[in-house]
Amino acid sequence: MPVTTSYPGIYIEELPSTSRTIAAAPTSNTVFIGYSHPYKTKSQHWNKAVQIFSFAEYEREFGGLFRSAHLFSDLPYAVQNFFLNGGSVAFIVALDPSLPEAYVDFGAVDPVRFTALEPVDDVTALQITLGNFQDGDKLADISISYRTRTETFRRVHISSLVSTLESGSSLVRASFPGGSPPSAYSTTKKTDKVDYATAPAIPAIDAADFTNVFEADSSLDKVDVINLLALPGVSSFGVLSEALAFCERKRAFLIMDPPPEASADGTVGPPDKDIVGGFMNNNLIPKSSPNGALYFPYLISPDPLTGKSTALAPSGFVAGIYARTDANRGVWKAPAGLETTVNNVLGVVESGRMTDMRAGVLNNAAVNAVRTFPASGTVVFGARTLVAANPAFQQWKYVPVRRMALFIEQTLYANLGWVVFEPNAEPLWVAIRTSIEAFMLSLFRQGAFFGTTPSEAFQVKCDGTTTTQADIDNGRVNILVGFRPLKPAEFVIIQIAQLAGQAQS
Repeated sequence: MPVTTSYPGIYIEELPSTSRTIAAAPTSNTVFIGYSHPYKTKSQHWNKAVQIFSFAEYEREFGGLFRSAHLFSDLPYAVQNFFLNGGSVAFIVALDPSLPEAYVDFGAVDPVRFTALEPVDDVTALQITLGNFQDGDKLADISISYRTRTETFRRVHISSLVSTLESGSSLVRASFPGGSPPSAYSTTKKTDKVDYATAPAIPAIDAADFTNVFEADSSLDKVDVINLLALPGVSSFGVLSEALAFCERKRAFLIMDPPPEASADGTVGPPDKDIVGGFMNNNLIPKSSPNGALYFPYLISPDPLTGKSTALAPSGFVAGIYARTDANRGVWKAPAGLETTVNNVLGVVESGRMTDMRAGVLNNAAVNAVRTFPASGTVVFGARTLVAANPAFQQWKYVPVRRMALFIEQTLYANLGWVVFEPNAEPLWVAIRTSIEAFMLSLFRQGAFFGTTPSEAFQVKCDGTTTTQADIDNGRVNILVGFRPLKPAEFVIIQIAQLAGQAQS
């Protein structure tokens, strides 16, 4: 505060700093939207954005991996592979599928009901056996088999059946439809299979489920910073279009999956399913926004549930690669190249294998290939946005350029709130310039921009040329921030010349 002078001499006045520190925004907060385990997801999580930091936390809150012919089950596998490939922060939006219960009753009178905790899609997948009845059929051994898993409970008294399975079984729960335990187990059936045939078939994707998530003021919309969005396995044009619009509103980036039936060149599978000719050229995949990228093909990965390998959508893997690259190199580095080895994969699906020439066709069509090379394994080998083939969007042709711009926008948006209601004059403009220039200079020193000097790499303007008197009268201050982005070296050209006239040895 100003000092009061009274005697001749030197006075010291401490002045507040006009510079404000700008904290960099996160770059890989990733949202996953899809169907989680229908019976093990905690009820308070349905249709809410829930933050998690590991797959173990996902298993605890959403039930882990599952397989069902009646329900789209790509979400948990994508989340698992996100963390396996370098992801660290995720938001899960679990869609409530309203899946009917699968159960079996033992006994026609006063039955014991066993309700499945797994979405049974095959009547042979879950089998329950009662045997070795004792003490007037009040004690029995119970064996429960589901795919590769088996649980056995010895000498279970009918009065403690519910609590025994509640604490010890991850496959079923028991109840008594009559309200109280029957006097004995029914021995009319020794083995039975959970009958799911009477349950109505559920479509793989209900577009309305996703529409609600993207609405204004939804739980997801209220998350402050979203960087990446993945809808594992979803290739619906309408859903993806809404997701892109949401990403533009939230300054986020969509990682898109191809249709599962898409092939590299139409030689494996129906010719009309070619990823370029059948989908991109026929406008079956949205291409209208720079805030997204498409990756192809599906990847082969071990499935812990079945003990076999299975084809999985690439978005979960790729989102993890984005996060890993951001942490190791920075958001300005393309999440592609031989260093982006994809973990937990055995290669690409047969219909997605391609030659160099075919990969070039996909690249020109803005399809980012995931390829397998003998010495490097499976890697991400493309870094173009959805609009890369459109001459009108050439400034946003590359994924790292677009994501760098979104990163700067999110950072400044989050850090310039102090400007609101400040006197709109030169002191404010100087403070704004000083703060932003310090932030941009820190990025320059990390190698985030093209150019050898700060003046070549970026510029920040906030003065009387950007904010006119009319702007001041209307309560506006205008800030111009420009930067020279680093673009990936997609094509390496080697020139070889033969030296003529040399002596032969």
